[in-house]
Amino acid sequence: MDGTFLNDQKDYDRQHFAALYRKMQERKIQFVVASGNQYYQLCTFFADFPDIIYIADNGAYIRDLTTVYFGSRFDPKQAKKILGQLNTYPGLFDELVVSGFKSAYILEDSSEEFKKEAHFYNRKLQIVDSFAEIIDESTKYSFNYTTQDTMSFMQKLQEQLWGMAEITTSGHGNFDIIQPGVHKASGLRHLSQRLGIPLSQMCAFGDGGNDLEMLEAVGDGVAMANCAPEVQKIAQHQTGTNNEQGVLQYLDKLLNNN
Repeated sequence: MDGTFLNDQKDYDRQHFAALYRKMQERKIQFVVASGNQYYQLCTFFADFPDIIYIADNGAYIRDLTTVYFGSRFDPKQAKKILGQLNTYPGLFDELVVSGFKSAYILEDSSEEFKKEAHFYNRKLQIVDSFAEIIDESTKYSFNYTTQDTMSFMQKLQEQLWGMAEITTSGHGNFDIIQPGVHKASGLRHLSQRLGIPLSQMCAFGDGGNDLEMLEAVGDGVAMANCAPEVQKIAQHQTGTNNEQGVLQYLDKLLNNN
């Protein structure tokens, strides 16, 4: 969504998409939203389009408005160890979101600015005094963290979380701690089996590091013009920027040329 489907104002050309959506429905093409964001936030963007399927929390929670297709959570003992490791980084808990099936969670001590940001990305959000209070299954951890060397930071944290979790980033100082083997590509594999649609017949769009597996897995991986260099290297095609509605541009060509 961010940096791919949505423009920098966190919106999209709804009239254009509505026309494309009707064409996709006529041709029995399934539109799927694959994102690191919370399901309850994602569906607010598509209230007029009830048949969309959401791969939320970077593949940990897959559902539409009525049916849950897949759900995966961290082992509770490992979840406790992950939080303990993250807490060794000064200030990291101040901008940490713990995602669960029922809600997302942040600390009461977080700044008002971060609370506002967290609520935008997590429409179901609870503020707690301690993460130990959470009575929910953890699907993902997200945090903002400023570091001079992003790759070194990620490598160090990955070593500390080895065997328990994987770290990924969508850029801009935001990081996700996800379950091993659970990502957007694995989400598409689940849907491939459930819907009977081969990955080779899927088209996907992305701009950041957490899109790499997905773009490599599908038959047509499309990079945004504003994507990270590593995304451009593995994508088969490229489209316009998110502000140019590059996803809609590409879908227009696909639907009008076939």
